[in-house]
Amino acid sequence: MGKVNLVIIGFGGMGTYHVELAKMSEHVVPVGAFDIDEKVHEKIREKGLRVYRSYQEVLADETVDAVLIATPNDVHKKLVIRALESGKHVLCEKPVTLNTTELKEILAVAEKTGRTFMVHQNRRYDQDFLIVKRMIQEKSIGDVYRIESRVQGANGIPGDWRHLKAQGGGMVLDWGVHLLDQLLFMVDSKIKHVSANLSFILGDEVDDGFVSTITFENGVTAHIEVGTTNFIKLPRWYVLGTNGTAVIRDWDLSGEVVMATENLHNSQPTPIQAGQGLTKTMAPPSEEATETRALPAPLEMETSLYNNFADVILKQATPIVKNEEVYRVLTLIEAIFKAAEENKVIENFDTI
Repeated sequence: MGKVNLVIIGFGGMGTYHVELAKMSEHVVPVGAFDIDEKVHEKIREKGLRVYRSYQEVLADETVDAVLIATPNDVHKKLVIRALESGKHVLCEKPVTLNTTELKEILAVAEKTGRTFMVHQNRRYDQDFLIVKRMIQEKSIGDVYRIESRVQGANGIPGDWRHLKAQGGGMVLDWGVHLLDQLLFMVDSKIKHVSANLSFILGDEVDDGFVSTITFENGVTAHIEVGTTNFIKLPRWYVLGTNGTAVIRDWDLSGEVVMATENLHNSQPTPIQAGQGLTKTMAPPSEEATETRALPAPLEMETSLYNNFADVILKQATPIVKNEEVYRVLTLIEAIFKAAEENKVIENFDTI
């Protein structure tokens, strides 16, 4: 099996991160990088990479097999199409484009040129996500009927261009694309309807957070939330099943599963004082009614995303991140924006 020589386009935070990811792969070799900011050229050299002086120089280099696009979101389409038409394979950062129309243009060119085009949805490899995916897949807490997935911080919107609508800023496109990709990757059902609320607490022209409720035809309801002004965070995951409840508090995988036992319906909870009254309904179950367990181990992915990218190019393997999945996530993002803007529930989403 051969090697795939890769050049990174855009050498900011994600660009430098991709150097290390590519180096860990078996068949992808990072050989160079291009960035319009000459101030980062020394950083490129420090990584042992060739500095390309222009994008055209990259595309004209016949020793380059593929490019990784890690630029601001608004120029993804132009850079991807130029690379495909120059005979290069492409791995692109998320969100791949600002809308589905642009993505369709890319996919048409990829099909015409016969080049590999994939999107870097790295959060499919997060251990917390793979724990939840396993619980759903194995029905270890029964049939899952509600999923709450959220990321929260108090540092506002990072960077510069992420504050600008024209460049694809905002939290729906920045973090929402990850959470929505994870959701659609683990819930095997069409979407029934979508509602959403965007927040503009910080006064930017783009959203600094959002909440979306997504209801699937199989009965699963998902609560997806991103916040950047949260000084106390809620759990990363809260998952309800017919036989148990699971919580994962953070990326450190702290959490537990509480399962119903066979004594659940044969025991009576002791009423508790709740404010100015007593309640049995909201009292904790009796000791014999539930048991607490450790979180299961994460599912194991068959291979890394970079190794898969090389396998797709060199062996015509099946992509881990399929372009039709990327398109569906972007369609869901458009539905979220529309639901929030028009203050309505988007029905019959998956007729698309």
